[in-house]
Amino acid sequence: MTPLLEINNLVKRYRNLVAVDNISLQIGRGVCIGLLGPNGAGKTTTVEMLEGILTPSSGEIRFNGSPLDGHFRQAAGIMFQSTALQDYMRVREALHLFRSFYQQHRPLDELIERCALSDFLDQDVQQLSGGQRQRVLLAIALVNDPEILFLDEPTTGLDPQARRNFWRLIHNVKLEHKTVVLTTHYMDEAYQLCDLVAIMDQGRIIAQGSPEELLQAHFDNAVISLPAEQIPVSLQASLPWPLHRRNGLVEIFSSDLNTSIRTLLELGVSLEYLQVRTRTLEDLFLELTGHTLRT
Repeated sequence: MTPLLEINNLVKRYRNLVAVDNISLQIGRGVCIGLLGPNGAGKTTTVEMLEGILTPSSGEIRFNGSPLDGHFRQAAGIMFQSTALQDYMRVREALHLFRSFYQQHRPLDELIERCALSDFLDQDVQQLSGGQRQRVLLAIALVNDPEILFLDEPTTGLDPQARRNFWRLIHNVKLEHKTVVLTTHYMDEAYQLCDLVAIMDQGRIIAQGSPEELLQAHFDNAVISLPAEQIPVSLQASLPWPLHRRNGLVEIFSSDLNTSIRTLLELGVSLEYLQVRTRTLEDLFLELTGHTLRT
């Protein structure tokens, strides 16, 4: 079956800078794919080429087997990282305005219900909360009932409750078998929403696959974490494993939890605040890129 979106040997150069370096990717129908990477990795440049905003230096992008054209622009929905809406415009007016740009439309009543907009339809767009604004922008991106939806860091700046409400909206979009291309700095968001992830660094895709496949391929251990003060400096030389410090915690990577915990007890380490977790996409991100999420 022909993939909905196919990228072959895509390159983007800016004078001496290669922002995207010969990447290839196939995105199937009904798939949510996450593009992950530190700032400067090339993911935003890649997405802007996929959206038809930037012209590649070389390589090709094909949608439904054909080069990007007017049909693609009618069939794609885009939620930009930052979208400026007209001052003194009400939410209802914004929906009607963007609806007029497309030949194909989704019923506005359905969009209003789906994105939970009914309580503030007559409110000025500049007076919306962060969560309300993102729901309006999602409705605008869906107004043409797109085959493919681009979401560029859609939950940045939202509080945890608003983020999870937004995830629910995206899950509902996925149930319609739409293709979603998501960029995000939140690894839990990628794990919750994405069927596939592609991790980028220095303009290249360095890993791709489902979150579960990538974690199984790279890790065979769990993480034991303790407050740093629970392991005195005098004991650290006696430990058989390296210690990794993060956010006031000491982490131990263990492939045998029983033996590791027994060793800690024998050395007199208090386990009162011990936590054990499986490895996550954040661990994988740091392992592959060497970057913290916000650098």
